[in-house]
Amino acid sequence: MKLVFSILFLSVGCLVFSQEQVTFYFDNNKHELNKVELPKLTKWIASNKSSKILSITGATDEVGTTGSNDTLSQKRVDYIYDQIKNKVQIRADFKAISLGEKGATSTNKAENRKAIIHFLQEKDLAKENAILGIKEEVEELVEIPDSLPLIEKVKLARVGTKIVLKNINFYQNTFATVPESQGALYDLFFVMQENPNLKIEIQGHICCINKDHRNLSTDRAKQIKRFLVFKGIQQHRIQTKGFGVSQPLYPIPEASEEQAAANRRVEIEILSK
Repeated sequence: MKLVFSILFLSVGCLVFSQEQVTFYFDNNKHELNKVELPKLTKWIASNKSSKILSITGATDEVGTTGSNDTLSQKRVDYIYDQIKNKVQIRADFKAISLGEKGATSTNKAENRKAIIHFLQEKDLAKENAILGIKEEVEELVEIPDSLPLIEKVKLARVGTKIVLKNINFYQNTFATVPESQGALYDLFFVMQENPNLKIEIQGHICCINKDHRNLSTDRAKQIKRFLVFKGIQQHRIQTKGFGVSQPLYPIPEASEEQAAANRRVEIEILSK
């Protein structure tokens, strides 16, 4: 795996604040741990399978040329990474930092031949972004009027938005749509046709029973996909899922036909636009 390379001292400063770190030392001009340090790393890995690694920083002493020291410290980072990958969680924006002899902060040369792992323990992962100073952006919810045409609802919708497809009905206990559903099906087709980057998941829901024994909700969602594909919409733009009666809008058994009709619905979720 190609590692992200950085020599920004500011990155190091940010990473060490409020996080844990562990240091491993190398013999002179070596990029692999010796028989004393390697067991320490193995023990650390075994104790930190639920931790999350933020960065690995490599450094050298000042013996040798600057270029050779830069290469050596990067090799030390790569070596540690190879030992921990697939064994300990690694943050998606993980940084591999090679300081070379710029990381020589001690008068004792042996203490400068090192690699430092910065990490978060499992107990701190719930506040990971706060510790790292990352502000989570909260998107303002956009209210979509129910009276709008489907194409306007999709324009306003963001990724993750769910929209009920009105006036799509099926013959009782089947996945066959009734003729009156043609208008709504064509509305959805035109939306997909006018928005070539739009990807959706068609989600089926049923009503009135305790369990969808026949997977009717899934079959109904697939039936709508078949219509769209038949009309020329690419299959990869459409996913399907049946929720049965697991997400009712009203408690089952419903108190009225209006509640049953609301539970017995087809929705689309915007996957990408």
